Amino acid sequence: MAVAIQRTRPVYVGTQPVAERLLAAPYVDSTTVRAPWLRLHPSRAVLTPQFERDRNAFAADLLRTGKLSPERANRIADAAVRSAYAERVPPALVLGVMMLENDEFKPRARSKVGAVGLMQVMPAVWRPTLGRRFGRDLHDDATNVRYGVFILGHLARQQPGETGAEENWRRALLRYNGCVRGTNTPRCRRYPDQVQRIIQRHAVSSCAGRDFWGCVTYPLWLGSKTERPDLPPRGEASTHVD
Repeated sequence: MAVAIQRTRPVYVGTQPVAERLLAAPYVDSTTVRAPWLRLHPSRAVLTPQFERDRNAFAADLLRTGKLSPERANRIADAAVRSAYAERVPPALVLGVMMLENDEFKPRARSKVGAVGLMQVMPAVWRPTLGRRFGRDLHDDATNVRYGVFILGHLARQQPGETGAEENWRRALLRYNGCVRGTNTPRCRRYPDQVQRIIQRHAVSSCAGRDFWGCVTYPLWLGSKTERPDLPPRGEASTHVD
């Protein structure tokens, strides 16, 4: 049934009765098997074999670009996938945003509006809020990625109303790009489609044969609609590094 739902997306996307059945279904959805962060707290999800597969796949996709050393690819992949699990964001989405924002992977890259690093984070906006949690050096790969993934997850969870799966990922990416109502930035509205094309082209290992719906759209929507289960016992360490 889960496979059928994924393959019949045009009929069912955005219909609330179907969404309720999906979230309450007693069967094990194949999506949750590949995304343990949907059913486990991050401190437990990172201990699963799937985390190792996702981390290695992310590094493989980075190495395929030919622009990173194995050591740096592994460091970025570890930070990216750990953060993706913590914020309930599909790792492939992180890869797509990173490659669109900074396709040369330059840690000191700076945009015309002041965004910096791998994920092109705005220091003035986010460092006062996230600095104590993740660190303040946005030129550091791991720190920058933690900021970027947190922002992606935050925006995906902050969609107003009962948005459908397709609308959810698009609106989150538009807001990540600063493309909100009244914005006149040229080509602003193309941002989600650009990210999607990058994922379809470059997230070969991360998506492992799944289409964009199964790899990004559906799991991101499920993560934004459900409460994080399986809270760790009192005193268990958080996956976030202050």
